[in-house]
Amino acid sequence: MDTVLRLIPSNPEDTGTQRCRLGPKAMSLLGAKVGFPLLISLPNGSCLCTAWPRKDLSDGFLQIDLMCFTSHKHTTEFKNKSIGINQLKSLTSVKLKRVTVKVVVKNIEVKLATSGTTFNDLVRDLLRNVYVLPRCFLSISGSSSVVNIEVLNMDPVTDDAGLITAKTNIHIEEVTTLEWHQQTLQDVPQCQVAGMDNICASLREIISLPLCYPETINKLGLACPKGLLLVGPPGVGKTLLVKAVAREVGAYLISLSGSAIHGSRPGEGEENLRNIFEKARDISRGGPCLLFIDEIDSLCPKRGNSNNAPEDRIVAQLLTLMDGIHSNNKMVIVAATNRPDDIDSALRRPGRFDREIVIGTPTLTQRRAILEVLTSNMPICNDVDLDSLAEMTVGYVGADLTALCREAAMQAVLQAQQSCEDNLVNRMHFSEAFKKIRPSTARSSIGQVEFKPVYWEQIGGLDDIKLLLKQSIEWPMKYPDAFIRMGLTLPKGVLLYGPPGCAKTMLVKAVATSCHCSFLSVSGADLFSPYVGDSERILTQVFRQARASAPAIIFLDEIDAIMGSRSDCRSGSGVQERILSVLLNELDGVGLKTTERRGNKILLEGDHDGCENKKMEFQEVTNKSLMIVAATNRPDVLDDALLRPGRLDKLLYVPPPDEKARLSVLKLCTAKIPLAPDVCLESLAADTSFYSGADLQNLCKEAALVSLHVNGLQATSVKVEHFQKAFQSVKPSLNGKDLDVYKKLRGRTVSHLDVVN
Repeated sequence: MDTVLRLIPSNPEDTGTQRCRLGPKAMSLLGAKVGFPLLISLPNGSCLCTAWPRKDLSDGFLQIDLMCFTSHKHTTEFKNKSIGINQLKSLTSVKLKRVTVKVVVKNIEVKLATSGTTFNDLVRDLLRNVYVLPRCFLSISGSSSVVNIEVLNMDPVTDDAGLITAKTNIHIEEVTTLEWHQQTLQDVPQCQVAGMDNICASLREIISLPLCYPETINKLGLACPKGLLLVGPPGVGKTLLVKAVAREVGAYLISLSGSAIHGSRPGEGEENLRNIFEKARDISRGGPCLLFIDEIDSLCPKRGNSNNAPEDRIVAQLLTLMDGIHSNNKMVIVAATNRPDDIDSALRRPGRFDREIVIGTPTLTQRRAILEVLTSNMPICNDVDLDSLAEMTVGYVGADLTALCREAAMQAVLQAQQSCEDNLVNRMHFSEAFKKIRPSTARSSIGQVEFKPVYWEQIGGLDDIKLLLKQSIEWPMKYPDAFIRMGLTLPKGVLLYGPPGCAKTMLVKAVATSCHCSFLSVSGADLFSPYVGDSERILTQVFRQARASAPAIIFLDEIDAIMGSRSDCRSGSGVQERILSVLLNELDGVGLKTTERRGNKILLEGDHDGCENKKMEFQEVTNKSLMIVAATNRPDVLDDALLRPGRLDKLLYVPPPDEKARLSVLKLCTAKIPLAPDVCLESLAADTSFYSGADLQNLCKEAALVSLHVNGLQATSVKVEHFQKAFQSVKPSLNGKDLDVYKKLRGRTVSHLDVVN
């Protein structure tokens, strides 16, 4: 049975007859009789034929008519292909009593005409004297209406070939068009949408009810919704969600993009849009159809701009087409955007886009579910804690989490190539991935800066200020549950004020390093713009970006230069006053937009009782992990409304270093400078009153430069005489008069800050 048969195309007269031609030797080896069923195993499935001898009686060849195939992926290319005779099997036949089939017709017009008995007689004639198998596909040739027939069930159920006779009862379960059938046979990967169960349920309800139950809705006298608008930040999963729901409800999905609409000649865009809607209407006559318009803000912007004449015509055409959709049509339009305010307002009313669903940035529970799906097929070590990863990825959307897992897997692959170990993804791989993958909302954002980490040990002195900063900023961000348990209101902002050069900026960098949070530094150059209203928009955008990547710190350095007191109208344009008004609104929570919220629903104050995860979700949803830190050396020019409790809650005075603090600063500044034995840092600390931390650092640098100048490039140490010469050029930047002013201003600070000195 090792004979090899070469496959060649069938004769034209055998097309559609279910015949296969082979030589007498092969028929003898198989024991096959003329006209009896023969099962042929091919790479893409099995073909059921009837055995017939070749007219020239030559052996070594096999001609197959692929009328009955067990898979829709049957091959028609037989060039230079061959199979062994052991892949052929002779079967017995059983006459069938009943067959349930699915018929695929050429177009919707044929489907609409299949209600009569004429179509049933046509299908009966096409199937007469045909051998079939369970779940097989019959390719029909020579018919002007029927393309193929799928056998769903057979009675009796048998492993042998079933013969359809004139007495077989044929039940047509479904009639579908060729276009519908081709979409159902596409190898569309199963879309897994994690963490959005309530959104899926709402979307499924809006789409499936009018598509699958139109008669029930008509009996209730309701008009089916025509459109749905999905709103959410980029990468949150809007497109994936639509594809998953369309696959689940069995709707035909038509995706529409701006590039497929716009044309080179006037009116071509409207014509393309009409053609797509006409195609969707035709398909909806045969079954539920879903028309998906992605990035609709680029296709239908607001009208009224003289430069947008083509877009205005497309908006008007889309409005007309949506108004022409009848309520009994099995057609729903779904649009997605991350800029809902840029869409023409005429689209956002009932009767067009009836409902808007906002998909926010994933919360803790949703990120945990997304990570479970992403790592389900990844070989991860036991030290990878998905709960910890979910807590560390605040502000990450689904696309960011996908990139994070992919980068961690790439780190594992690179390590496995170098060390020849098992490429399991461990915690260190995710740590390396965190260095490269940041939230997409934080990319190219205003005020987003990178700085070298500053640790508390690098700042000399100021121990009391460090403790107060930890209590005011680090504790609320790291331990929000403790504040909630004690019924404390989390502080919103901290103001650091004091003389220049006393490490106010370094303190902010140190607390940002300690909290492991996003850091946005905003200056006047970032905010001020020559256009009216642009400065306020930029500040609002900074807060929006910070909320998206929370926990975050917004640092307003030299805040007196950005916004001053409203009673002191130094600026004729009033820009500072308007920026101050925006900042006050943001601090009071007025600036929070609905599109910025976390998760898929708004949590209220009582929703987090009794569950630790819900408490943490409440922190994210209400954006409590956002802290404003400002620094100034002129607190007297700031507006009183900014300094009241509830806005900048803590006013911390950063004093110049005393003798003990100066000694600590000198030790840090001279840690890498080779000092001679005659240098006494204690005496230097005593002689440097009214020197700030920046002055002390400059003094040490100047002494080292003097040593190089005196001893040449071969200098090996810094002596006392070098420091004495440095005193001549480096003078203290502070004086008693300036410090007296700050002492008077300290009465405006919180009372318990008197323990600082």
